[in-house]
Amino acid sequence: MRFNVLALRLLNKPWRLGAAAVSMMVLFATGVHAQSGPPIKIGAVIALTGPGAGLGNPERNGMLLAERAINERGGINGRPIKLLIEDDSSKPDIAKSKAERLIHDEKVVALLGPSLTASTGAVGAVTNALPLVHLVFTGLGPPIELTYKHMFHMLPSHALNARALMEYATKAHGAKRIGVLHDSGYGSVVMSALKGVADRYNAEFVIMEKFEVGANDVTTQAAKVKAANPDVVFIIATSPIPFRNAKQLNIRAPIIGAIGSASYEYAKGMGEFADDITFAEFLVAEDPLPHQKEFVELFRKHYNTSPKAFDAAGWDALHVLANALRKTGANAAPATLASAIRAPYQGVMAAYDFAAADMTGITLSSYVYSKLVKGKFTRLTFKNP
Repeated sequence: MRFNVLALRLLNKPWRLGAAAVSMMVLFATGVHAQSGPPIKIGAVIALTGPGAGLGNPERNGMLLAERAINERGGINGRPIKLLIEDDSSKPDIAKSKAERLIHDEKVVALLGPSLTASTGAVGAVTNALPLVHLVFTGLGPPIELTYKHMFHMLPSHALNARALMEYATKAHGAKRIGVLHDSGYGSVVMSALKGVADRYNAEFVIMEKFEVGANDVTTQAAKVKAANPDVVFIIATSPIPFRNAKQLNIRAPIIGAIGSASYEYAKGMGEFADDITFAEFLVAEDPLPHQKEFVELFRKHYNTSPKAFDAAGWDALHVLANALRKTGANAAPATLASAIRAPYQGVMAAYDFAAADMTGITLSSYVYSKLVKGKFTRLTFKNP
């Protein structure tokens, strides 16, 4: 097999390459490994339309790129993988029915997604009852998920999201009075976590305004937040609308968003107001961390655009599953496959430990902070301890 310059450079690195790096290397090769046997079906239910589309479409991009990479390096013990992706339209009931179809009709060996917290709850109840291995693109949600033995999270727990927001607000801005504008789904879960960690930061929430997921205008709620005169404003949502409305009202306090809004799709949706907004996130393609550079280059080569954390989460999820399947075989019992996943894994998005109590093992040290500058993300120098 002949490799181009980038592949040779990867081979000559002084450290041992992980599976994700090897996959990227092989994608730049001119040959493809021979495969035999029927494809291994893996299901995915994500939000490709509706309010969560800004998350689901990047997740799909990352998964499809990973599928290609894995198959080009021989698949799973010589068998190709086949990714079956369904759109849940950002609705829990549709997510549940699509998951059941993939499980019962397509006989998938595992499930990836959904993209939104409520949909994860609906599908998680199904996969837990079977059981079936389930890697989700949300953080730890309702406490009942702690009892699920076959579920793993590709995004940080909401308690960790809350701490990442508070670290930046209180240490970079010295904030004591915090205003919050959040949606009724993802935002409410993170808001609950924020209340749980606020005391350790000697700060108070002077106003908390909620709006419905998918709301087309939250100007009224944003105006109330502005009137409270907070030191900083947290906007926690999976939509560009609250950011746009807040900027339209000329809120002067620094605006800080959680990872759920840190995507190019949402930045595009903010239009002319996609400026001077900070995010606690994981991947800034304009200035990636060393372990992310090869993925960013590969992603740009394939899609002619830059990735964000949700693209990387899609890539990481499929690689985590593929690594476990290589160890256990495609016909392994769900408990055996879950046990193989339950270990540390260095991903593109973050360093994971799937044996951790929060089912993800991400720590504050994996966070980076970015600021939108005219619709482009700029990595900040602020670092967590």
